[in-house]
Amino acid sequence: MTYTRAIGVVFGAAINRIVRWLALSKIHPNVLTFIGLVINIWAAWLFARAGSAADPRVDFRWAGLVTVGAGVFDMVDGRVARATDQVTRFGGFFDSVIDRYSDLAIFMGLLVYYASINRFFYIVLTAIVMTGSVMVSYTRARAENAIPKCKVGFLERPERVVLIIIGALFDRMAAVLWVIAVLSNITVIARMIYTWQEAKRLEDAQLRLAPRV
Repeated sequence: MTYTRAIGVVFGAAINRIVRWLALSKIHPNVLTFIGLVINIWAAWLFARAGSAADPRVDFRWAGLVTVGAGVFDMVDGRVARATDQVTRFGGFFDSVIDRYSDLAIFMGLLVYYASINRFFYIVLTAIVMTGSVMVSYTRARAENAIPKCKVGFLERPERVVLIIIGALFDRMAAVLWVIAVLSNITVIARMIYTWQEAKRLEDAQLRLAPRV
């Protein structure tokens, strides 16, 4: 067994144990989703106050660790819903909306940080990252009103969260923001192209199947 496989097994077992415990506690999955938002707001506050710290890396590291904690709630809420047979249409909608607020909270914290240290360029870069992150989710949601599925692209929320954690823990936030800014907008473009192709294919198929008068 490889090291990565071993880590995956251990991590998966830990998550499964957390899910079983939460299922037994009878806590509602939507409450878990909301707790994840609260923890992300805490992480955003830590990012924001780094500008007033003697060593910003310390607060960034704490923010990264708190973001890991929020990520746990992001991973278990859906699993708890399935384990307790509480999967609902509203639950999926609520989870998606709260995820967007969680993303924006983190980036707002970074905006405050860069504003506090007068780094105008990185304020703009973070704003581009915020826009790209929201558009990745929006393009999929909007596309799936026209086509069955639109999961193309390689920078969805889990990847963005992992990158933010890496940037915070290893003091590479500037590089991470560049990566997210570029890849999120490439993902948006890829989804636009895919949706155009799939929509055209479906429309052509409908024309072929339409009865001729």
